[in-house]
Amino acid sequence: MSSRAPNDVGSLPIDAVPLRHPGRTASALVIVALLGLFLYGAATNSAYEWSTYAAYLLDERISRAAVITLMLTVLAMVIGVVLGVLLAVMRLSPNRVLRSVSWGFVWFFRGTPVYVQLVFWGLITTIYRTVDLGVPFGPQFLHISTSSFAENFFWLAVIGLGLNESAYMAEIVRAGISSVDEGQYEAATALGMSWREATTLVVLPQAMRVIIPPTGNELISMLKTTSLVTAIPYTQDLYSRARDLAVETFNPVPMLLVASTWYLFFTSILMVGQFYLERHFGRGASRAASSKQLKTLAAAQLRDDKAVR
Repeated sequence: MSSRAPNDVGSLPIDAVPLRHPGRTASALVIVALLGLFLYGAATNSAYEWSTYAAYLLDERISRAAVITLMLTVLAMVIGVVLGVLLAVMRLSPNRVLRSVSWGFVWFFRGTPVYVQLVFWGLITTIYRTVDLGVPFGPQFLHISTSSFAENFFWLAVIGLGLNESAYMAEIVRAGISSVDEGQYEAATALGMSWREATTLVVLPQAMRVIIPPTGNELISMLKTTSLVTAIPYTQDLYSRARDLAVETFNPVPMLLVASTWYLFFTSILMVGQFYLERHFGRGASRAASSKQLKTLAAAQLRDDKAVR
């Protein structure tokens, strides 16, 4: 007779059978088949002219334009982030004037299309021939002639894109700061921290969990928005250069594929950077256990089972 207790189920071997999902398997096979058919059709379609695509993918004119596009993106985002943080602080300020100015700025630049704004920046030398700073009907402290901007469309594009982006970044930063409970700041000040220390060491690290994901999306969106700088007009960016080459070669499709490949390349790098930033600032915020934690719990459970036996 066996000495095993009737309720000693923990010592019995468990035959685990994985749950079957035939519907998921069938749908996955259909999707893979459709994707394979699409890739085969694109590879054999002569309209894509893959030989022309390969010839111009690493062309010096295209690569130089890609670098300029990246510079436009980075510089515009720097302006957008810095000015956005300032506008967010103004929006949260108890001063009504600061709140009103911030709200009006965000209202205007979010409410009008970025293409229209870039057109105005292209006409800035016509609208404002000079910029004077001083007392009305009195002495002038600063006099700037906008004619010097007539041929420097690069910086006009950077300013136009940066000001538009700052309106969106202001709302992102404001939402991130507002998401942190006020008790966090009160607890930090109770420990003797100054306003600066509480903001930089307690509030902002928690706010970054909310700020980073939409900021990464805005950075990727800015990369693609640079294709609109032709409204200024600035024609040294990636899309404009690919369009000019399409006119020269009478092959618009492969040139568009070349530009799309470069955009995808930069976007992929930005997405990887966004992933690691989110993981860095999200440490300790997830309720789900990591794989390392699960392994530790499983090892502890196994030791407990052996000790009981």
